[in-house]
Amino acid sequence: MQIHVVQPGDSLSSIANTYNSSANAIIDANELDAPGQLVIGQSLVIPIVGQFYFVQPGDSLFTIAGQFGISYQELAQINNFPVNNTLPVGYRLYVPPPTKRPITSMGYIEPLGGTVSDTLENSANKTTPYLTYLAHFSFRVNRDGTLSPPPLGNLRQIAEANGASLSLVVTNLEEGSFSSDLGHIILTVQAVQNTLLDQIVNTATSGGYRDVHFDFEFIYPDDREAYNSFLRKAKDRLSQAGLIMSTALAPKRSATQEGIVYEGHDYKAHGEISDFVVLMTYEWGYSYGPPMAVSPLDQVRIVAEYALTEIPANKIILGQNLYGYDWTLPFQEGGEAAKALSPQQAIALARENNAAIQFDTTAQAPFFYYTDSEGNNHEVWFEDARSIQAKFNLIKELDLLGIAYWKLGLAFPQNWLLLNDQFNITRLD
Repeated sequence: MQIHVVQPGDSLSSIANTYNSSANAIIDANELDAPGQLVIGQSLVIPIVGQFYFVQPGDSLFTIAGQFGISYQELAQINNFPVNNTLPVGYRLYVPPPTKRPITSMGYIEPLGGTVSDTLENSANKTTPYLTYLAHFSFRVNRDGTLSPPPLGNLRQIAEANGASLSLVVTNLEEGSFSSDLGHIILTVQAVQNTLLDQIVNTATSGGYRDVHFDFEFIYPDDREAYNSFLRKAKDRLSQAGLIMSTALAPKRSATQEGIVYEGHDYKAHGEISDFVVLMTYEWGYSYGPPMAVSPLDQVRIVAEYALTEIPANKIILGQNLYGYDWTLPFQEGGEAAKALSPQQAIALARENNAAIQFDTTAQAPFFYYTDSEGNNHEVWFEDARSIQAKFNLIKELDLLGIAYWKLGLAFPQNWLLLNDQFNITRLD
């Protein structure tokens, strides 16, 4: 696959000619709803085998080959270019596709309103071919240890038809929020734990789940060791039942990071006990916070590199958002919440308001500004092919196990194309 950023004067036909592709192939790959109205700064995925590289000032065959992990002799031979000649700036080189590596991928899916909507089932149908786990969010723990399940609909059949395994997500959500008090009860009352683990094993085995995924958040700092002990107990029970166990971890920068979001999560213990962990590396930019990238690469890297000091790389899954936010300016703390939107919706919004998309090279994320019909100024941060490619590159660089998406139901076709192009999706036997 090739990523192309739309420039002034670009058209689908000119872009297609540049990469020996076709306008229809680009429309289909990117699910363009207004192909005649490209947005300046919009990223497109071009469906070709391998990619083209256009020589920049200071480039050489050696430096370019190093970027793509091949030898300069092979690069020269493929392009029929003499090894000792100087590369002209702007010269187009063809780079063959890299060898795919395996990846474990998870997609959280959250049915709301008591049913699984057709839209959500359609999203599951489209994405489960690219998932190791379809994570069913969430089975809420009651104070007596019983479980309140979410609606299932046809999710089990969809997952099985597309080769994905089901993950049962267990949370301490209560009345719409993560409850520290509920977490304390779960982690300290043995009778509640026994009931809970019985219910989890029965639900998982009868429902065809392969993984049990604990997402306990806002755990009291004093309950940290109790959480570790609960996980050890749970791991023993789940292993006896032939089930995998995983956990979700807050995005910590160090072992001593303070705050109720972080202190109850012991990276080292989770890494030792769990089969794998998901780092919740998103929500730097959030609905009630100031405008910024939801998962800025520089911050994600800090969390991942800390995690590697406590947890083996082959147990770490990087969390990734499938959405962005539209903030009304000026931002006021405690004011109106930013509106969540999909990458496709963000592009449409930029097009409707004639806004050029910019790209923050530190955060590796796209953003734009616009003024609405009532004269209000807005700032939008979202995800595109470049931002997701940056996360894939980090996963490869750090040799992490995989990626987990929060959450399915928001259209981002470029992500799935790039994921499938660069990785072999791990499937459970």
